Amino acid sequence: MRSDRLAAAALRLLPPETAHHLAMKMLRQAPRRVRRESHGRLSVNLLGLSFTNPIGLAAGFDKNAEAVDALLYLGFGAIEVGTVTPKPQPGNPKPRLFRLVADRAIINRMGFNSDGHEAVARRLEERRGRGGLVGVNIGANRGSEDPIGDYVSGIRRFADLASWLTINISSPNTPGLRDLQSAGNLGRLLGRCMEARESVNIGRRLPLLIKIAPDLTEKELAVLVETVVSMGANGLVIANTTVARPRLRAAEIAREQGGLSGLPLLEPSTAMLARARQLAGPNLPIIGVGGVHDAHSAWMKIVAGADLVQLYSGLIFEGPRLAAEIKTGLVKELEKRNFRSLAEARGIETARWAGSWAPAPEKKAEPEKAAEAAG
Repeated sequence: MRSDRLAAAALRLLPPETAHHLAMKMLRQAPRRVRRESHGRLSVNLLGLSFTNPIGLAAGFDKNAEAVDALLYLGFGAIEVGTVTPKPQPGNPKPRLFRLVADRAIINRMGFNSDGHEAVARRLEERRGRGGLVGVNIGANRGSEDPIGDYVSGIRRFADLASWLTINISSPNTPGLRDLQSAGNLGRLLGRCMEARESVNIGRRLPLLIKIAPDLTEKELAVLVETVVSMGANGLVIANTTVARPRLRAAEIAREQGGLSGLPLLEPSTAMLARARQLAGPNLPIIGVGGVHDAHSAWMKIVAGADLVQLYSGLIFEGPRLAAEIKTGLVKELEKRNFRSLAEARGIETARWAGSWAPAPEKKAEPEKAAEAAG
């Protein structure tokens, strides 16, 4: 076992949030270095940006942009920081992060714990000019009187600091947040967000992506994709954590409230991604998230229709060399099939994966009371 895997295993002996804080402290103290990429076959041009490779770190790991350079040095093609809220907030009470080791999964109900716009913007300002693609995932404060206004504020604050912005309307841990995915609410949200984007002058068109939940019905997904395409949003991030509980080995921990991520989300999120690709057509950028833990799972997302992939839980269980190992494995996959680039592989199994999607059941006429919890 390599030393980095031993370190990852040692961190897993600590309570989850304690281990995360320690890992972030170690990353903050790492030297700031620039990594030179050599896998030309893995480069992706998307959103007006040049990704050296398709493997990104999902939002949630570096919520407050504290270790961007060290994380980029691990070999990621891009980092997404956040979710960032306008005002600082502590999030939900602890404990709020749980490992399901036997399932290679995590449950969280963090609740958008955030240092706020100004602190995160200051850290991004400090690293301006160092290179690397850094997206910012934006959200609304808990109890905000104008949640849509919180997203508008995020666009204006980070427009000239972010490679792209992801509008997070799919965390299950902030009450009412997922309601913004419904057709009318999403239309109003995107309308104001597009106006905000047009009002900032940064010399380029800032990409706006929408991160959605995996717990959508067929009708909800179809309406959402249609709204995103018609209103000119630049892409989808599929998917956030799930409130569903598939059969899990860690049955007692599985009863904890919050969003489930990790290996159990791999197949359902990949199937939903493929269905979204069918609905959106070939041109809408899609980032696949959920259960990526090795080259094979990353390849699954790409052949199902993803342009890029992101991971988070996999890094916890597999250790800091994961991005490098996935890149090596993807190159081997391309060579085995005589593909010159990832673009040739994207979507070659969309139909198969879409056919396996089991959407959430249609909701009853009497909506269920929203659960207070996660975030």
